[in-house]
Amino acid sequence: MSSILLPEPNPEIIARRDAIIADLISIVGAEAVVSDEDGRRAFETDGLTAYRKMPLAVVLPQSTEEVSAVLRYCHRNGIKVVARGAGTSLCGGALPAEDSIVVGVSKMNKVLEIDYENRVAVVQTGITNLAISNAVSKECFFYAPDPSSQLACTLAGNLAMNSGGAHCLKYGVTTNNVLGLKMVLIDGEIVEIGGPYLDSPGYDLLGLIIGSEGQFGIVTEATVRILRAAEQARPMLMGFESTEAAGACVSAIIGSGIIPVAIEYMDKPAIEVCEAFAKAGYPLDVEALLIVEVEGSNEEIEDLLARIVKIAEPFKPRTVKVSSSPAESAKIWKGRKSAFGAIGRISEYYCMDGTIPLKQLPHVLTRISEICGSHGLKVANIFHAGDGNLHPLILYNANDPVEVEKAEKAGAEILKLCVEVGGCLTGEHGVGIEKRDLMRHQFSETDLLVQMRIKSVFDPEWLLNPAKVFPLAERIMLDKAA
Repeated sequence: MSSILLPEPNPEIIARRDAIIADLISIVGAEAVVSDEDGRRAFETDGLTAYRKMPLAVVLPQSTEEVSAVLRYCHRNGIKVVARGAGTSLCGGALPAEDSIVVGVSKMNKVLEIDYENRVAVVQTGITNLAISNAVSKECFFYAPDPSSQLACTLAGNLAMNSGGAHCLKYGVTTNNVLGLKMVLIDGEIVEIGGPYLDSPGYDLLGLIIGSEGQFGIVTEATVRILRAAEQARPMLMGFESTEAAGACVSAIIGSGIIPVAIEYMDKPAIEVCEAFAKAGYPLDVEALLIVEVEGSNEEIEDLLARIVKIAEPFKPRTVKVSSSPAESAKIWKGRKSAFGAIGRISEYYCMDGTIPLKQLPHVLTRISEICGSHGLKVANIFHAGDGNLHPLILYNANDPVEVEKAEKAGAEILKLCVEVGGCLTGEHGVGIEKRDLMRHQFSETDLLVQMRIKSVFDPEWLLNPAKVFPLAERIMLDKAA
């Protein structure tokens, strides 16, 4: 994390606060503007609670047109804007600046259209991730990306960070499941990109915008893929005597050509905490656990599970347990989906997010333990093993400044390790503020300059989500290059 969190706020904007609030009320109405201190406090941070900044004001529009009017006003008056969904970001991506307006899309949460024949739905981006699947489940369809926070997180945040989830191994992350967007640019212009068809001509602007962390505009609507649900799905548990054996087993499964719906990993500290919370039947006498889920007809499932058990034999699993009922499957997934909350019951934690090549899993898991141990900290590993998306949870005392510093240093070392073995700084949580200064470790000066120039095309004055993603010093480099 950076020791310099955000630039000093613009005193002229701060001095005009009352006038700005009055103008915003005239645009969207008093009920859509939060200006009192207690109300704004709910928006001063996100899931990365180490940092807090009170925004100038919060606007909660109910339509694309209202978002357009607010951005047009902010652009005309040089006011910074931070877009916000549910605030579940774990990298400081939704952290406001003191001279910024937060524009939240939580009131824009409607399903606008469902087209089962063409397997698409059009939704407003304030809708929660799980609500999309719930809206189409009666026709046996679902929306594939499923972050652990899917009950609360919005599609807006998923688009900003290109979120994945347990089932992204088979179905892909957000960018693989979105066909079109409606976005408001900083000057208020409303643009539509893509649509309810397989591919768009020209440049892949969808791929550019999804994962751009609110740096290019505010997305208000999206056309998403909905998929026909499989006949049935079944998870199995495999417990191993070492983290290295579990990691090697993951590589072997993927290397065999079998693509399960999900392969999730937990180490011993995580197993114990999640089992105490969910009573899911996790084995407590192992060092690492894999949850492997496959889907299809009953015959397909039986065949795939038998093949996976055979693949695992050289790694000597101590426990192999296949779910025998829908209720047991739900318990298994309850333990995994509630893992972060379960860990939070016993300790504060610093949640990391990096990706690595699968063949590096055994080595990286060993090094993560060594890194945290060298700082005198414990770590619980819970992650999407199938696609190499790691989520080490570094346990620390948030009230102890020394431990906070140790956790930050250990986290930075882990992320650097991910890059060094051929991976990258983030899989689905984004860069935000947390990894901003580590961008230099992955990208050259030229790489960063090109990325910043693209940002400048969409947002020439850099008013959108300020001081995120790019190291602050690199902005000076961009100005000099210009």
